[in-house]
Amino acid sequence: MSSKRHTEEDTVSAKEYVKTEEALSRLTEHQHHITQEEGTEPAYDNEYWANDEPGIYVDIVSGQPLFSSTDKYDSGTGWPSFTKPIDDEALDTRPDHQLITPRIEVRSTGADSHLGHVFPDGPQDAGGLRYCMNSAALRFIPASSLEEEGYGRYRSLFDADAESTGAVA
Repeated sequence: MSSKRHTEEDTVSAKEYVKTEEALSRLTEHQHHITQEEGTEPAYDNEYWANDEPGIYVDIVSGQPLFSSTDKYDSGTGWPSFTKPIDDEALDTRPDHQLITPRIEVRSTGADSHLGHVFPDGPQDAGGLRYCMNSAALRFIPASSLEEEGYGRYRSLFDADAESTGAVA
């Protein structure tokens, strides 16, 4: 089952979101450790775990759209958690055996950035998954800045939400 919520003609190929030397040179040491060396940042001590602002989260390396705030929830873990990606094609998963308990690693398809892990303990009414991400692997684009940042095709994610709640976008 796909979580695509925009038209196919609006979908940008993962090939447009790649890892470049220039992009890597802009990363902080911490961001590099997280995205390129499969690091994990501390719980409750990261930029987006408590961010409630409407917008999307993109790969810090390539800018590839990954998650929407409309699918973000407080998992009680201290990391930004989402029930699903903006587009299933944006993520790649693979087994991770670095700890005693096996996990499923989540990587971006465009830049192959390590993002975090996915667990089967998410909200059951939203599919049961918890995408537990590292803030350092993400860049947040506020809904109010989508057009100017080049992500206007995702505006409908928030316009529909505003219509359903009676809020003005």
